[in-house]
Amino acid sequence: MNILIKYFVILIISFIVFVSNAQKTENSLLWKIEGDSIKTSYLFGTIHLIPQEDFIITPKVQQAFDASEVVALEIDMADPGFMKEVMEFSYLKDGEELKSFMDDNEYTLLDNYLRKHSATGIAPYQKAKPFLLMSAIMTSMVSKKAASYELSLIGMAKKSKKEIEGLETFASQVAIFDSQPYDEQIDGLIEMLEDAKKTKELYLKMVKFYKDEDISGMYDYMDEYLGKDPEMTKKLLDDRNNNWIGKIEAYSKKDAVFYAVGAGHLAGKQGVINLLKKKGFKVTPIFN
Repeated sequence: MNILIKYFVILIISFIVFVSNAQKTENSLLWKIEGDSIKTSYLFGTIHLIPQEDFIITPKVQQAFDASEVVALEIDMADPGFMKEVMEFSYLKDGEELKSFMDDNEYTLLDNYLRKHSATGIAPYQKAKPFLLMSAIMTSMVSKKAASYELSLIGMAKKSKKEIEGLETFASQVAIFDSQPYDEQIDGLIEMLEDAKKTKELYLKMVKFYKDEDISGMYDYMDEYLGKDPEMTKKLLDDRNNNWIGKIEAYSKKDAVFYAVGAGHLAGKQGVINLLKKKGFKVTPIFN
């Protein structure tokens, strides 16, 4: 499974395991962060896309949200400059077209799939980088009607007039995609379509783990499915997690913050929970 597919498993499903000595973590998606130098804050693990019927803001999450002054997501999608950044980094260079990175059979397969599941075909994506095409395909596989915790939290923040921050930029996420040749990314798309049933089964299993808040179960299952890949771990998880710790400390020194990141970033030796503990903060699970 190539980098593009693995990354979207993380982005959309939000669970990943690549550590050889997995640490058992209490089963909770919500954690309290405390320390002498910061205001009490909260860390919530999200799943970026989930069937609408499975979406819920639990009472404990709502209480933590209400107790916070600021909401911090992986990316501040409410920032006025966000869409400008999306337009700048999501499209191919002038003169390039997506079809030049695939053969006729691949083009036909992708076009037919999109016509069947999104009614658009591949034509609207000709100037887009492959990850936008991947996003459309993955979304179609998730559910006919999906919900987003990030978009819901943005709406809640705006309604309650809470400031929104970001832990990284859209450009930094796109850089991960750009590290792999586009033709290889297209190969990943084809691989995913040819194994669509397995991809959907993976997603549904992860939704079950998410609803059960079963972090240990997620570790065991994803480790078995994706295999250990230290380079992938570093690029997609470890480096990003470590980059976030300084920002979490800085934000929480000023305000009580509700942090919401993909649940796959929480556990493990290089997970956000353990990294915060290593910095001297008290991080405890909230069960109800």
